[in-house]
Amino acid sequence: MTLWIVFLALTAAAIFAVLWPLRIGAGGPAAVDGTDEHEADLAVYRDQLAEIERDRLSGLIAGSEAEAARAEVARRMLRAAESGGRAEPGSRASDRRRRIAAVVALVGVPVLAGGLYVMLGSPTLPGQPLAARLSDDPAKADIALLVRKVEAHLEANPNDGRGYEVVAPIYYRTGRLDDAVRAWQNAIRLSGSNAGRETGLGEALTARAAGVVTADAQAAFERAVKLEPEAVKANYYLGLAAVQDGRRDEAIARWSRMVAGAPADAPWLPTVKGALDKLAGGGATPAPAAKDANGAGPSTADVAAVAAMTPEQRSAMVRGMVERLAGRLAQDGSDLEGWLKLVRAWNVLGETDKAKAAAVDARRNFVGNDAALAQIDALSRELGLGS
Repeated sequence: MTLWIVFLALTAAAIFAVLWPLRIGAGGPAAVDGTDEHEADLAVYRDQLAEIERDRLSGLIAGSEAEAARAEVARRMLRAAESGGRAEPGSRASDRRRRIAAVVALVGVPVLAGGLYVMLGSPTLPGQPLAARLSDDPAKADIALLVRKVEAHLEANPNDGRGYEVVAPIYYRTGRLDDAVRAWQNAIRLSGSNAGRETGLGEALTARAAGVVTADAQAAFERAVKLEPEAVKANYYLGLAAVQDGRRDEAIARWSRMVAGAPADAPWLPTVKGALDKLAGGGATPAPAAKDANGAGPSTADVAAVAAMTPEQRSAMVRGMVERLAGRLAQDGSDLEGWLKLVRAWNVLGETDKAKAAAVDARRNFVGNDAALAQIDALSRELGLGS
């Protein structure tokens, strides 16, 4: 209702702006101190007669000149008196045009605006205020709205570990990997460690490092397996970490145990078996396609393909992905998340100088953006690259 009141007020203001100039007649003000235009003319002529008399008395004009001037003014007064205030045709036409313009402004503007809204707008669409949408059934809401709903809840309840646990997988799937890592860390800090939370943290750390199981990610997977020895994802990633470190026999042994104890209909079984067969046979698979900078990290199939590679192949694949990201950022340096990923990736690959150079380039692209610079500096300190 408030919105419609605002619309009515705006319409009234627009109509008033159009009608205000029409209050004045074509030949000047329609009324002066309560007299009409005819009376105003007669008053002017009387003033002229008085002025002529003052000039004659003061000697500014001769008597004959004053008499001639009075005669001319008198003739004008007679013509004005004969007209009797009757409107001339031009004046009547002007008044008619003003009335038409007023009617158009008063009726036409609202009708035209309403017609355009009916054709181009959505008059039957109910109002959708943010507060109401946040309280809707989650099953009917979109992902962005759900995330905003949880974030609003966490702003008001920063110690709700369950809220962080709910939003962390969504961050991961939508490519917000730094946010996913922080959310899992908060969930573990507030709600305690369990296999699912530790696995989620390790997976987010791995995705953030462009598919490389870092030391922190491996530690998270090991904690998950300690809490739940049969944790599928954690065991899988620990096997992948062994492959990346060149410990193929350890990876084969771990994945073989997974396959041996798996139900026949386990959805992950074909992926693990395929990776195990290729790894045991020494075969190689093509490198998986690099994910977009906004992607959610490697899929299970991508990870399996990486696992089947030799250490040299895996290293070349990861380096190629990082170099492609560096090339893209050299063309368009406005992607802050991409710069953060590049700095991390070079650091994971042991290329400390390139990581520092990437941080310098990132700062150069975000000069004047204090928030972005703060994130870059924080990451540099975290990785020991300086600030």
